[in-house]
Amino acid sequence: MKIVKIGSKSIGDGEPCFIIAEAGVNHNGDIELAKKLVDIAVEAGTDAVKFQTFKAENVVTKNAPKADYQAKNTGSNESQHEMLKELELSEDEFKELYKYTKRRGIIFLSTPFDFESVDFLEELGVPAFKVSSADLTNLPFLKYIAEKRKPIILSTGMGTLGEIEEAINTIKNAGNEDIILLHCVTSYPAKFESLNLRAIQTLKEAFKLPVGFSDHSLGIYASIAAVALGAVVIEKHFTLDKNLPGPDHKASLNPEELKEMIEEIRIIEKALGDGIKRAAPEEIEIRRVVRRSIVAKVDIPKGATITKDMITFKRPETGLSPKYYKEIIGKKARKKINKDEVITFELIEW
Repeated sequence: MKIVKIGSKSIGDGEPCFIIAEAGVNHNGDIELAKKLVDIAVEAGTDAVKFQTFKAENVVTKNAPKADYQAKNTGSNESQHEMLKELELSEDEFKELYKYTKRRGIIFLSTPFDFESVDFLEELGVPAFKVSSADLTNLPFLKYIAEKRKPIILSTGMGTLGEIEEAINTIKNAGNEDIILLHCVTSYPAKFESLNLRAIQTLKEAFKLPVGFSDHSLGIYASIAAVALGAVVIEKHFTLDKNLPGPDHKASLNPEELKEMIEEIRIIEKALGDGIKRAAPEEIEIRRVVRRSIVAKVDIPKGATITKDMITFKRPETGLSPKYYKEIIGKKARKKINKDEVITFELIEW
């Protein structure tokens, strides 16, 4: 399976899960709130913090309606364009934010939603591009991003295998092989019964690429399960306060939940191991105590021919394994073997 590098982090099977704290637009257009979100991401132990970069006029028409979840969380009196306009950060603010993340020692990522924002983020120096599920089928946009020759994290919400394959081919045909797929359900919040986490394995098998999970469900359960199923990236929305105004706060984690999610993921990673079936170090001594040996069921005189009725199988595992019982039947005792004595190779004439 391919390994993709983003900054100093290697992403793929056998590597630590790359955790993206999705700030998105939860800064509500306020640079100081955006910095507080960076601080939360750092304190929680995430690998990257991600925002969204766009010009509202380049993304939606003036009268485009809001999605149902957006209208529910922000009201329906304004258009989607008006809502997004209020959530923009200026280029100067993004430059300030980028420098701030550098000082805090966390990777800065942002999803561009228009060609102008792609160019800006490239100039800013992002180490990778995150592409929204909404642009999975926007092939000209994918080609434009791919030509920047930086790793692409591609969300696949709403997509079919055929659409995902077309997107991957578009990126590869532009000369970019560094692709990470994110399984995703584009609903806010996503229902647990819709998550279909086994699709993570399907995507891995189909495309032989690193696959992660962009989690829009409530709580931390699905992200932890996704890691257990092989997700190598987790992207999760977070906020300073779920009660803040804005479209995404209610479906986001609060700071304590974000930290808990990361702690749980790191525990699960330890539990997953390397997949090689062998005795754990702490099992070695226990094995000697609880496994069985061939044991004399009766006193066996020196020179006696051993029969099946003379032996049994008991703990500890300090003598011949029960699997060798056929080999010792018909052999002679080299010396007297006392009842309940563990039988070893040295006690048998071979």
